[in-house]
Amino acid sequence: MTETFSIERRKLIRAYGGKVLLTPAAARGTGMVEKARELAAKHGWFWASQFENPANPAWHRQTTAPEILRDFAGRRLDYFVSGWGTGGTLTGVGEVLKVARPEVKVVGTEPAGASLLGGKEWQPHKIQGWTPDFVPAVLNRKVVDQLVTVEDTVARDTSRALAQKEGIFAGISSGATLAAALDVARTAPEGSVLLAMLPDTGERYLSTFLFEGVNEGSDEVE
Repeated sequence: MTETFSIERRKLIRAYGGKVLLTPAAARGTGMVEKARELAAKHGWFWASQFENPANPAWHRQTTAPEILRDFAGRRLDYFVSGWGTGGTLTGVGEVLKVARPEVKVVGTEPAGASLLGGKEWQPHKIQGWTPDFVPAVLNRKVVDQLVTVEDTVARDTSRALAQKEGIFAGISSGATLAAALDVARTAPEGSVLLAMLPDTGERYLSTFLFEGVNEGSDEVE
């Protein structure tokens, strides 16, 4: 994984008995993928190849999308909001919604400084799990009806607010997705129903800028 990824990710993998190989930040996500490809070829290891493997979006067509359709059977749904890393969720769910619920608008979300679907040049960002420096082969751009970008600090603040106000301890990409959904909601027709995909937990980001400045010592109580 890229050396900029959180310490928690490394420790989780090692806790399961795995080894962690860090690739230089300067090599970006492309460098991480190329190193994985190289090692798999050299050692004969299984490589999931999640950015290229059609099983990735297929799994979401078979599981995530049907769950959404069941939960919203006979109920209104106007927007589905999701970020993308590999593109599996956005593609798999989006493709099913286009057929089963064509009235639903699929909203793709990206970092403001790395909006590849928006035609911008990739720049480093702090929304881990979102938008590598390339558009994955499995990502179907055609499912996206609307694109919303989110600043790093807005993602952070929204994630923190979600924990403090709603008791949902989600990660930074979830905060970014919710921020995008709130942005859509501001101009959506009254009564609109939005579904935002929150795929991660805040426990994987305790060492990152998501919790910078949070007191690690004792609080004072009178």
